[in-house]
Amino acid sequence: MRHRIDTAAQPDTIAAWLADGTVPGGPELDPELRWRVLTRLAVLGAVDEDAIAAELGRDPSATGQEGAARCRAALPDPDAKARAWRAMFAADEGAELSAYLFTATAQGFWQPEQADLVRDYVPRYFPDAVAVAARRGPAIADAAGRWAFPAHAVDAGTLRLGRECLDDADPIPALRRKLADQLDDLARALRVREAAGA
Repeated sequence: MRHRIDTAAQPDTIAAWLADGTVPGGPELDPELRWRVLTRLAVLGAVDEDAIAAELGRDPSATGQEGAARCRAALPDPDAKARAWRAMFAADEGAELSAYLFTATAQGFWQPEQADLVRDYVPRYFPDAVAVAARRGPAIADAAGRWAFPAHAVDAGTLRLGRECLDDADPIPALRRKLADQLDDLARALRVREAAGA
């Protein structure tokens, strides 16, 4: 069910699921699945802030707050991406995201369909993740390393930047562990791609 939602490509079909409150052949959409459908619509640029706010009005719970953050970060709009990045990484006293909202925002931010839109954020990730982890501690470091990492950017440049970060930037241990795991996965994906192309 979740894979079907996350990979659906026809906005009209997905919007009908939300309006009907069910996916054909599946159960009724509970709040979590409604947010998943809305996130997919956001990725495809088929909803706007008004639609997200309306769904948040329907579900103002903690799950709803996270769903709205994920949707806003997923919008294929430069201003939405800039706001999401600032929310995750800027040092705004009194306005920093909880670990849950940080995670939700990070989950929405990187979308494979939006690789060109977020390309310039890939090199920014490493210094910004090191800084936010040092400032906010292990819980945010873990979220930054796990969810905010640009896993879609499978290329030698991302791997080089990551290794330089580990060698030179002295990330706190919680972030270092996550980055090491992510870079191992990235190196493996690159080897598979190279072998396939050989």
